[in-house]
Amino acid sequence: MAPVGPRSGDAIFSSIDRVNAELFTLTYGAIVRQLLTDLEEVEEVNKQLDQMGYNIGIRLIDEFLAKSGVSRCVDFKETAEMIAKVGFKMFLGVTASVTSWDADGTCCSIILEDNPLVDFVELPDTCQGLYYCNVLSGVIRGALEMVSMKTEVTWTRDVLRGDDAYELQVKLLKQVAEEYPYKDDE
Repeated sequence: MAPVGPRSGDAIFSSIDRVNAELFTLTYGAIVRQLLTDLEEVEEVNKQLDQMGYNIGIRLIDEFLAKSGVSRCVDFKETAEMIAKVGFKMFLGVTASVTSWDADGTCCSIILEDNPLVDFVELPDTCQGLYYCNVLSGVIRGALEMVSMKTEVTWTRDVLRGDDAYELQVKLLKQVAEEYPYKDDE
């Protein structure tokens, strides 16, 4: 039997069970609203959303690898493309593009064409420092850490804050060497 090649984000998205998009969007909004009520400080809410995303990302990578059929990416550029083209399509049903690479190939921008998390959302003046979708930066950071890439993920543009697009900057801080718990020859 021939090995199965990697699947496209569209193929995976069409074959997995999904929740209603409006239910998902409204539930996420309720979580953000509750965090704003409980924590009161917008910066603390940003940190909490990032941490929640990180916890999701360290678990989501297993599903991504199992269902997408992708093999190990050669470099950070290929990894970023895989996140944009397969990951975002697989889990959110949206496509993204990777742009603005630095000379070292360790920093890029991921621009979302659409963002289902922000349907029905308007930020009040009291929340102008809020990165409403900060959970996504945490998801990316957590998932990449599980595949041995220490990264920093930040929002550089956000339509909710008056920008023209949703843009995440992903910066590779270091490639972590894989550690094995034991040696084969022992």
